[in-house]
Order: sequence, then structure tokens, then C-alpha cells
Amino acid sequence: MKKIICSLLLLGSVLAALAQSEPGKPLPEKPGKKGWIPLFDGKTLSGWTAPNPGQWEIKDGVLIGQGNVSHLFSPNTYTNLEFKAEVRTRTNSNSGMYFRAALGPGWPKGYEAQVNNTYKDPQKTGSLYNFHKLAESPARDNEWWTQHIIAVGNRIIIKVNGTIVTDFVDDKNTFPSGHLAFQQHDPGSYVEYRNVVVRRLPSDEQAAWKIIRRDTPELTKNKH
Repeated sequence: MKKIICSLLLLGSVLAALAQSEPGKPLPEKPGKKGWIPLFDGKTLSGWTAPNPGQWEIKDGVLIGQGNVSHLFSPNTYTNLEFKAEVRTRTNSNSGMYFRAALGPGWPKGYEAQVNNTYKDPQKTGSLYNFHKLAESPARDNEWWTQHIIAVGNRIIIKVNGTIVTDFVDDKNTFPSGHLAFQQHDPGSYVEYRNVVVRRLPSDEQAAWKIIRRDTPELTKNKH
């Protein structure tokens, strides 16, 4: 009986590993006309890795996360950046878009733009987790919506469907640089991401804001 149990556990581990799509090679950074860089090739995980293996897969150009808790990290790191994706969740699902995160097992150390429309966690979609909290979600489950993160220096902006919902200055500049990551929070959650892109911004903050304000003229110059 003990041997049978061990064999079943081993089989479960193999099946979990098979559920994750082929890693593939990281995409070369070839910015488009406006500087945006695609992060997935639509067929593989494009070099993204999960220290805690999860059920991550690419299907019809969509990144799907489900199963046990897992975080899928980008192959590259970023400092000043814009990070954007279209998102779709099922009811009672919890996920997140991390940035400037440290790659490793467990819960990442880094900023998280929350993805949670109806899950029990009181911090809803568009929150900068544990820094700026939204009690109501500006998005809905079972339909596609866009989350757009802007991070320059210690100022973090999160837009949902084109509307600014978080504009926060972290005076401690807690996480200055790191990886991007997607979260699969728990076995009851199911999340999809598509059209995942990043735009590297200059290290000079004034130059970075000049680029951003061309696309987001409603931003104020200073936020403290």
C-alpha cells in the first residue's frame, strides 16, 4: 500500500509538471513604434518560469493560470516601466500582476496590482496590494478588461480600462527593480491573460514622464 501511495504521489507530480506549457525561449526585446514589447509568443511560456510549479499554459494565444498557488516570473527585470495586459477571471478568482518582484518560491516580494473582482479578499482589482486599497472592483468577471501599470521612481499608477484607479507615491521606494510575475492564488481561482506587453522607460525620471504624458495627459506633474 505504501508503494502504491508513493507511486500515485509521483504520478501526480508528473501530471502537474506536464500541465505547465513548454518554457520556450525568451522573446527578443524588439519594441514596436510606441516602444511596447510583447512578452509571449502565443504558443509557449517564452522563458517565463514558476519556482512553485503550477498549471500554467498557453492556449490560443491566452495565458491560463489555475490549480495550486504559483507565481510565473518574467525572464528579464525592469525598473521604470509600463506593464499592460488584458485579463479575464471567473467568479471568486484571485490573481495579480506583480512588478519589480524578486524571483523565488513562495509569495513574491514586490509590488502587486491586484486582480480580484469577486474573491473574498477586500482588496479589489486595481489596488496596489497593501499600499493603496480599493473596496470595489472597477472590472467584472467573465469579460475581458485591461490593467495598465505605470511605475517611475517611487510613483505607481494603475489604470483599469483606461481609467486611473490608483496613483500612489511610495516614499520608501520599497521595490526599486525586479521581475514581472503573474499570480495563481488558489485551487479555486482561474485567470486568463492575453496581449501581455511591457514598455521600458528611461532611468531619467523626467524623460520617462515625458513619454508617459503623451499617452496619459490627465496626469499631474507631481504627486505627494
